[in-house]
Amino acid sequence: MGFTGFPSEAFDFYARLQLDNSRTFWQANKPVYDTAVRGSLLAALDELHEYGPFQVFRPHRDVRFSKDKTPYKENAGGYGEAEGGTGYYLALDANGLFAGAGYYQFASDQMERFREAVAADGTGSELAGLAAELEKKGYRLGSISELKTAPRGYPKDHPRIELLRRKGLFVGMEWPLAKWMHGKAAIAKIRGVWEAARPVTDWLDTQVGPSTLPPEELRR
Repeated sequence: MGFTGFPSEAFDFYARLQLDNSRTFWQANKPVYDTAVRGSLLAALDELHEYGPFQVFRPHRDVRFSKDKTPYKENAGGYGEAEGGTGYYLALDANGLFAGAGYYQFASDQMERFREAVAADGTGSELAGLAAELEKKGYRLGSISELKTAPRGYPKDHPRIELLRRKGLFVGMEWPLAKWMHGKAAIAKIRGVWEAARPVTDWLDTQVGPSTLPPEELRR
């Protein structure tokens, strides 16, 4: 079955989960999750297959090392990675949708390449200009986290210090719940973000690219 929109039941499911994040609620409402949430997300990602292949994240939280023991994530997301290294992310929760593209978290070898390219005047100034242009248009630039100060070996007054402190870089757009999400227009909106991000993601693919570290080092 093709994508027809994200049904209102998908967003309502997470609004209710926020009030009762329990196994009892989940088991009673699992058919809603399977059809309205996971089903619509899979259908959307199938429409966007050229950016994938995609996987939908499991709904269970890893609570082993967390003080918060609520068992379920309060959003649903899918992720795909293109051959060049760019990741594409789509998520929905009680409040609406989020779409993003880029490198959410650099591996250590990627971080080294990123910082060298940002520090260099030519490539660094190019990225800073691309990022500023997207921010003017209302896009969000983010990462998993950033350093509080300059990374080792770089001056604190570097003209691109804000970029140098980042541990990843993605371009995203968040939308509050709206009627267009319930129809096929949602695909064009999501694709629009991923395409708008292309100048930055192309830069990242060229200057950073996929990690070449062995799997055991990436898991650390």
